[in-house]
Amino acid sequence: MITTKQTLARVALALLAVGGVISTLVWAGPLDPPSGAVSSTYKTLSEVEPRIALSSTNTPGDTDSLYKITQPGSYYLTGNITAILGKHGIEIASSGVTIDLNGFDLVGSTAFPDYDGIRTAASSLTNITIRNGSVRNWGGDGIDLGSNAARSGSIERVRASNNAGIGIRAGHACTLTDCSALLNAGNGFNTGDLCTLLNCCAHYNDDYGIRTGSNCTILNCSAKSSGLAGFVIDDGSTLSNCSSTTNSGAGFIIEWSSTLTNCSSYSNSSTGFDVGFACNLSNCSAYANLQSGFYASAACTLTNCTSIANSANGIYANGGSSVIDCTVSTNFADGIVCDWGCIVRGNTCSDNGNGGVNANIHATGSDNRIESNNCINADRGIDVDSAGNIIIKNTCSGNATNWDVVAGNTILVVQGSSAGAVLGNTGGTAPGSTDPNANFTY
Repeated sequence: MITTKQTLARVALALLAVGGVISTLVWAGPLDPPSGAVSSTYKTLSEVEPRIALSSTNTPGDTDSLYKITQPGSYYLTGNITAILGKHGIEIASSGVTIDLNGFDLVGSTAFPDYDGIRTAASSLTNITIRNGSVRNWGGDGIDLGSNAARSGSIERVRASNNAGIGIRAGHACTLTDCSALLNAGNGFNTGDLCTLLNCCAHYNDDYGIRTGSNCTILNCSAKSSGLAGFVIDDGSTLSNCSSTTNSGAGFIIEWSSTLTNCSSYSNSSTGFDVGFACNLSNCSAYANLQSGFYASAACTLTNCTSIANSANGIYANGGSSVIDCTVSTNFADGIVCDWGCIVRGNTCSDNGNGGVNANIHATGSDNRIESNNCINADRGIDVDSAGNIIIKNTCSGNATNWDVVAGNTILVVQGSSAGAVLGNTGGTAPGSTDPNANFTY
C-alpha cells in the first residue's frame, strides 16, 4: 500500500522535475545557436557616447586657441575652460559643428584684450550650434559667430557675462534661444539679418542691449539698464512681447517697415519708441520715459497703444500716420501731436500738458482727420494750428480751452445740453445737435 507520505514525496519529485525543465528552457538559451563567430552584444564606447570630447588630444589648439575644431561633428566639454594669455577659448574652423558646453564655464580674462571665448576661425561657415553653458570675462566677445560671416547657426541656453566686447555676436540667419547677456562692455546681443531671438534677455550691458540686422524676429525678449538704447532693430523686423526698461537711451529704435506687438517701454532716458517709416505698432505701452512715449516717422500706424507720464509728448505722429484707439494721459507736453495727412481717431486723451500750455491733441499741419476722440483736463482740448483739416465727432470737457482751431478748417462745435436725472427706461434730452459730425463740449 502506498502511504500518504509516499504520495506527497512523488508529487514533490514530479514538480521539481518540471521546474528543472522550465528553468532549463528559460536560462539555457537556444540549443542550436546561429552559425558564425560568436560576437559581443555590448555597445562600443563610440556607440555609448558618439560625440567627441573637447581635449588637447581630440581638438588640439594652435598658436591663438586653446582648442580648435577642424572637422564637422558633435563635440562636448568635460570640464571648465580657463583662459591662457594670447589664446581664444575655442576656435571653430569647420561647418556642421555642434558644441555642448554641458553646463560648464568658459572663463577668460579681460586682461587679455581681443580674445573671445568661442569664435569662428574661417569665413562663411554654416550650421554651427552652441548650447548649455556660460562664457564670461573674455577680453573680446563671449561668443563671436558674426565677424567671419557665419550663417544659419544656433545658440541655445548660453549665458554671456562680463566680457570686454559683445556678449553674443551672431551672423545672418541665426537663431538665439533662451540666452542671456549680462554686464558686457559692448552690446549684449549683436546679430546679422534674418535672425530669430526667442526668450533672450540683455541686462546691464554698456552699449545696446539687443542690436540686430534687418528682417529679424524678436519674441519675448528684454533689455534692461543698457548704457545706450535697449533695442536697435533694422528694417522689416517683427517684435512681440518685448520689454525695454531703464536704459540710458531710447527704449526701442526701430527702422522702417517693422511691426511691434505687445511691447513695453518703461523709464528710459530718451524716447520710449522711436520708429521709422511705415512701422506698425499695436498694443504697445510707453510709461515714464524721459522724452516722448512714441515718436513715429511718416506712414506709421499706432493702434490700441498706451502712453502715460512721459516727459515730452505722449505720441508724435509724422505725415500720413494713423493713431487709433490709443490711451494718452499725464504726459508733460502734448498728448498726441500730428503733422500732416494723419488720422487721429477714437483716442482717449486726459491730463496732458502739465509742462506748459499744451494740448491733448495738437495738429501742426494740414489735411489731418481728427475724429471721435475724447479730450479732458488739459490746457487745450484740441489745438489746430493750420487750415485744411477736418475735425468731427470729438468731445472735449474740463480743458482750460476746449477748442483752439484756426480759420479754414471743417468743424462744427456744439455745447452739449445737460439733461435732468434719468431713472428707468426713458428720459434725457438731445445732446444739442442732430448733425452726425458735430463735435461736443460738455
